[in-house]
Amino acid sequence: MSFNSIGRKVRPWIALAAVAVLCALIGAGARAASIQPLEIVTKTGVQVFSVEMATTDQEKETGLMYRKELPDGKGMLFDFSPEQQISMWMKNTYISLDMIFIRADGRILRIAENTEPESTRIISSGGPAKGVLEVIAGTAKKYGIAPGDRVAHPLFSGR
Repeated sequence: MSFNSIGRKVRPWIALAAVAVLCALIGAGARAASIQPLEIVTKTGVQVFSVEMATTDQEKETGLMYRKELPDGKGMLFDFSPEQQISMWMKNTYISLDMIFIRADGRILRIAENTEPESTRIISSGGPAKGVLEVIAGTAKKYGIAPGDRVAHPLFSGR
């Protein structure tokens, strides 16, 4: 085969590989941009988490569904601005979570601990909340996180 005939056969694969690499880089960049630090001030100290932001309707509807694991110190923060009554469920969510409902002022309103995977039972905020932090089950107990503790993140006013 001549160089040109090899080139013609290889070029489509090179183009496909380049597109795949570009998509991976764009996807990684977009995902990295949506990860932010969040701190919870408890009676025993400050706990720092790295959270994915769920701000669009699609992100909020999907949440942590279909995930097989969630490492300690990681989570997802749902933005339900403005403050409102919030209802969540665990449909298509394979891992047990702690759901931490947070008021607009950054104070924790309620914690639903050790939620049941794949359940369609409604989990309510129990009052007006602006955000929900989902972390792996047992996190609240492990770090002594309780209602009234303060969450530091730009989503909350902190007043």
